[in-house]
Amino acid sequence: MKNSSKKIKIHIKNNRWKTGSFPNTLEGENVFTITKEHIKKSLINFQHLKEHIETFIDWDEDHFVSSMANSDILLTWDLPKNNLAKIATNLKWIHCIGAGVEHLSPFDWLPEKIILTNNKGVHRKKAGEYGLMTILMLHNYFPNVVTNQIQKKYKSIYSTPISGKTLVIVGTGNLGSSVAELLTPLGVKVIGVNRQGRDLKGFSKIITIDNIDDVLPDADFLYVALPETPETIELIDERRLNLLKKSCGIVNVGRQSAINYKVLFEMLKSKRVACAILDVFSSEPISSNSQIWDVPNLIISPHISADDGNSYIENTLNLFLSNLDCFISNKPLVNKVDRVLGY
Repeated sequence: MKNSSKKIKIHIKNNRWKTGSFPNTLEGENVFTITKEHIKKSLINFQHLKEHIETFIDWDEDHFVSSMANSDILLTWDLPKNNLAKIATNLKWIHCIGAGVEHLSPFDWLPEKIILTNNKGVHRKKAGEYGLMTILMLHNYFPNVVTNQIQKKYKSIYSTPISGKTLVIVGTGNLGSSVAELLTPLGVKVIGVNRQGRDLKGFSKIITIDNIDDVLPDADFLYVALPETPETIELIDERRLNLLKKSCGIVNVGRQSAINYKVLFEMLKSKRVACAILDVFSSEPISSNSQIWDVPNLIISPHISADDGNSYIENTLNLFLSNLDCFISNKPLVNKVDRVLGY
């Protein structure tokens, strides 16, 4: 690409909000929509790229087929996958504006010549702060306090400083490791669980997923930050939930599929586990008549753990344009999705 005089065309596919789709709320449409103004502002730090590119901003599939006929790059959350190789003969690279790409899998639709990258890392700072907040809330029994408030019960629930407690983080990518780095200085013992067992900053120790049963009984808090892959579906099943202490608090910021929510809700109702904060659900938004709203000692957050409402697109474009620089210079792209692993 380095010596090409032809401009690189980037098709940007924004999504209008609709029920059961992305963004999952009307408020999210503003957070995740890429505009000309966003691009202009982000290119200030990448002036050398301006002469190499042209952009076409679209909504949903309004002009997808006609525009993709001569587009080199697609910047999007999702896309119509049927006949992509015929529709987009020039397409070389797709960047997904989310970290999770399970909505695009399996990847049999994706031609070998097309690179797929994701938004891993964009969420890190916000995700770390959210994780710190949730673990401190669990430690101070705030889901229980909220339940008591709803039931009009004025009941003292006392806690202690968090130093000495054990946090097990399942999934040590950016979402999980950012939490570890903030909690370790508070004296929390942080155990990480990942596929390879490799050491990472902020963790007291790392174990492989095969050995997760050894650490679950020690967890004062269980923090799940997993993508959805065949390996992770219901990793925290009924048997593993029953390995936890009754006093354990649970957070999930990855995907619902990693935890058996049906069993978890029953355990919350029977006080078999202490409390939970859940940010992700298979169906979003949760319907107003869902029984989930009535589960005691549970705080529901509407998939907001990692998304910066003011600068999500700015951070996304900074990552994308850095990668575009690599693309033009024929250098390897960062955040390349492994089609087998699914992330």
